[in-house]
Amino acid sequence: MISRIDLRGDTLPEGGDLRDLLPRAEFDVEAALEKVRPLCEDVRHRGTAALIESAEKYDGVTLERVRVPEKALVEALEALDPAVRAALEESIRRARLVHRAQRRSAHTTQVVPGGTVTEKWVPVGRVGLYAPGGRSVYPSSVIMNVVPAQEAGVESIALASPAQKEFGGLPHPTILAACALLGIDEVYAAGGASAVAMFAYGVPGPDGCAPAHMVTGPGNIWVAAAKRYFTGRIGIDAEAGPTEIAILADATADPVHVAADLISQAEHDPLAAAVLVTDSAELADAVERELATQVAATRHIDDRVVPALSGRQSAIVLVDSVEDGLLVVDAYGAEHLEIQTADAAALAARVRNAGAIFIGPYAPVSLGDYCAGSNHVLPTGGCACHSSGLSVQSFLRGIHIVDYSEEALAEVAHHVVTLAEAEDLPAHGAAIKARFAWKVPGK
Repeated sequence: MISRIDLRGDTLPEGGDLRDLLPRAEFDVEAALEKVRPLCEDVRHRGTAALIESAEKYDGVTLERVRVPEKALVEALEALDPAVRAALEESIRRARLVHRAQRRSAHTTQVVPGGTVTEKWVPVGRVGLYAPGGRSVYPSSVIMNVVPAQEAGVESIALASPAQKEFGGLPHPTILAACALLGIDEVYAAGGASAVAMFAYGVPGPDGCAPAHMVTGPGNIWVAAAKRYFTGRIGIDAEAGPTEIAILADATADPVHVAADLISQAEHDPLAAAVLVTDSAELADAVERELATQVAATRHIDDRVVPALSGRQSAIVLVDSVEDGLLVVDAYGAEHLEIQTADAAALAARVRNAGAIFIGPYAPVSLGDYCAGSNHVLPTGGCACHSSGLSVQSFLRGIHIVDYSEEALAEVAHHVVTLAEAEDLPAHGAAIKARFAWKVPGK
C-alpha cells in the first residue's frame, strides 16, 4: 500500500540532493495559472454575473445572489448541533489564547541622542478569507483564518466558501455557523479562483464585494494558481499545496498511533502526503501491518486514503539512525511534523524546517487541526524552509518612523554624503547639504 525508500548504508547527500530523494506530490501551479487567468479576468469585467456563472458551472447551482443573507448565518447557528457548537467555541477560545499572545507593540530605538527609529505595527485594512468546500467541510479553517486577523486588529473581514447544491446554493451551514460565532457577517457563496478574483478586483453592486488588500486560506490548485496570479496586487499567505505529514519515529513509537496519524492525513485528498522516517525496520513492518488493518476500517478508502498512501508522495523512509532521520525531515520541510522518539522534545528543539511540530504520542496532528490553539494554515511543498504558518504577524505591517533632530543629522551628515557619492547619487548627498548651507556640487 505504501512504498519504501531505503537510505541506509550510505552517507546522506546534502541540501537539494537529499530533498530530491524524498517523496512529494506533483502540483503544477504554473500550468493551472493559464487556466485560471480567463476566470479571473471574467470576474474583473463582468463581476457578479461571472461569479454566478462560475457557481453554475463548477458547483452545479444557480444563484440569485452571491452574498449570503445575514438571516442565513443566524439560522445556521441556531440549527447547529450543540456538541459541534461547543467544540467550535472551545477551538476559538484556545486559538484566541495563542494568537492574542502574538500581538506586537511599537518599539523605539534611540540610535544616537536626538535620533530615533520607531517600528510600529499596523494591521491590513481589509482581508478576504477563503474556506474550502470540496471533498470536506472545514469550519476549522474559518477559525484559523478569522482569529489571527481579528487579533491583529483587521477592521474589515470578508469570507468566501463555495456554494453547495445540497444547501440551496449557500456555503455549508457549519461554515456559516462558524462565521456567526466569530462575528463575521460578510460572507459570499463563491469558490475557487473566482472567489480570489472577487477579493482581488472587487465586485460592484448592492451585494458586491469591496476589494481586499490580502487573501488568505487553504484551497485546491486553482486557488493556489489564482493567488499566484494576483501576487503584487494583493498580499497572500501562501500557495498552499496538498497537505502533508512527516513522522520521525524510532523503535519506541507505537505503530498503532503512527499508522492512525498517517491515515488521518491521507483522508484529506488523494494527493495528500504521508511520510514515515524511521531507523527501525521492525517499526516500519508493524506500521505497514497496522495500515492494512486500519485502512480497511476507515471511510473514504478508494477515493482518498488508498490513492494518497500508495501515491508517489507517500513513503516509509528507512535511515541508519535518528540523527539521519533528523536530516531527512529537515530536508523535507513538512507542513506537519510529528516526532515520536525516546527524546522527542530534544529533537524537536533541533528541527529547523517544519510548519508545525508535534511532540510525542499525545500531540497528534489532529489536535493541531482543531483544538491545540496553534494554527493549521501552514506552509506545504517544502516551503517551511522559508515560510511560516498563518499568525497575527501575517496580517500586520511593520512601518519605520525616523525622527532625527538637526544636531543628530549634522553628526552623521558626512557619512550620508560619502555613501551617496560612492553610489553615484549626488542628489542624495545634495539633499543633506541643503539643510546645512553646504556648497552643493554644480552650484
